[in-house]
Amino acid sequence: MALTKVRGGGVDSLFDDEDSNIIIGRGRIGNTISASDHASFQHRDLGTGSNNDYAILQTASGGTQINSSSGQSLFINIGNSQAIKIDSDKIIRMENQPAFLAQPASAQNNVPINAVTDVVFGTERFDQNGDFASNTFTAPVTGRYQLNTTIYIQNMDAANSYFDIILSTSNRNYFHTIDPESYQAGSADAPYYTMCLAVLADMDASDTAKVQIGIPNNGTAQCDVQTGSTFSGFLAC
Repeated sequence: MALTKVRGGGVDSLFDDEDSNIIIGRGRIGNTISASDHASFQHRDLGTGSNNDYAILQTASGGTQINSSSGQSLFINIGNSQAIKIDSDKIIRMENQPAFLAQPASAQNNVPINAVTDVVFGTERFDQNGDFASNTFTAPVTGRYQLNTTIYIQNMDAANSYFDIILSTSNRNYFHTIDPESYQAGSADAPYYTMCLAVLADMDASDTAKVQIGIPNNGTAQCDVQTGSTFSGFLAC
């Protein structure tokens, strides 16, 4: 049985095919080839009457699959704007997934002692979704964020009793602490030193994260943060 309706200047058909599937224009809705009690939506070639690759398929076990033809990409859009793309090599791209990398635009010299000082990151290498500004990352959504920093230091004073690199977030702080004199195994200052810190941090929407240096009230304010330092992060899950 077929139903026909007139729309504008054309004629559309709604009918059953020989397998009791419904044909609407170039779409075929019905059971799957491998499981007659499960559903699929397929593209139909009206010229040949054959069914092309499926677009949506429910498997015999009840799973659901979304499919693009071989060599084509699969897109998921929100408001007609691309949110997720899976290309023909099965690589997933999410253009607004939060991710950033920043570096100092110039050396930050003579970091104060007896203070906790924000590290200045004046150059953004990339800032996907625009969540980094004024040395600070702001979480756009609640989740788990991978945060990383590498601080390249010159002229660390051996007289400092300790030296902290701090990943400071709204929920808690994370530390990498050293004793400069122990590192040098003597009283000589450290001409070059790199401190690294990485953490999978829990952050709520609008929480912030920044990198700080903490130096106690002893020694000399002579430590310099070099432009090879980095601060990066991304939403992991």
